[in-house]
Amino acid sequence: MKISPIAPLALAAVLAMPLASHADTKPAGATKVWVKDSVVTTKIKAQLAASKVSSLAVVHVDTDADGFVQLTGKVATPAEKDRAESIAKAVDGVKSVDNRLTVTSK
Repeated sequence: MKISPIAPLALAAVLAMPLASHADTKPAGATKVWVKDSVVTTKIKAQLAASKVSSLAVVHVDTDADGFVQLTGKVATPAEKDRAESIAKAVDGVKSVDNRLTVTSK
């Protein structure tokens, strides 16, 4: 029995087909959503830093794909907590803010 030199290549192609069908499993637009979240987070952090209130520079900002922002960390006064929330709410792309900042005295 003589086997054609093409037979092993054809067999490899057939075996690789199921792998190729699962190669792109990311949902459409996943990369776009990640960039949007990073941009919103960066804008909020830049505005917090620009406010020149030292404790706002250490506020942690997390943003999800739906424009939901969560602020965590510690600030010195209740006014700084409110200021951080108002800064975050004013950024384009933010739909809601969950302010979990804690006020600590130094």
